[in-house]
Amino acid sequence: MATDEPSVLRAELRWALAMGGVVAGILVAILYAALALHRNPPSNIETIDPKTLHLSSEFTERNLGTKVESNGQITARVVTTQFAFVPQCLVVPEGTLVTLRLASPDVIHGILVSGTNVNTMVVPGYVSQVHTVFTKTGDLLMPCHEYCGLGHSQMLARVRVLPQSEFKPGSDGRIACAAQ
Repeated sequence: MATDEPSVLRAELRWALAMGGVVAGILVAILYAALALHRNPPSNIETIDPKTLHLSSEFTERNLGTKVESNGQITARVVTTQFAFVPQCLVVPEGTLVTLRLASPDVIHGILVSGTNVNTMVVPGYVSQVHTVFTKTGDLLMPCHEYCGLGHSQMLARVRVLPQSEFKPGSDGRIACAAQ
């Protein structure tokens, strides 16, 4: 059975055009997400010395946890260390943009806040930053999802999402979970 070379070339051209259309469609979707929706890959690489992490102004023990900054921005700072999160509980408001800033002095850790889009790795020497809006109130689990040693299975924290009316930071802008 002989094949007609011009018909094969036309079929190949149709497939090439179809695949070119798919690639163009993906490119348009990426550009739309980046420009219109402001969905971009992380590009702010921020380093920190893991040996002096606890001595730096941002990640000293008194600066950890949730704080409403002077400009109204809500920032929660966490140190992930074998085998604990410091602090073990964060309080955040519902429906407000929250910035989570995390650092590790020892090994790679990962955080995942259940029921949200928060999922990142925390690498020693770098500050990990995640922006999110918590849409449901209640306590959410935040386990470490990167194996970090023998106590890894016990490494978890909570994020307590409060309604706006109950989110009442102190005069210093800080709010923490009540002692259990």
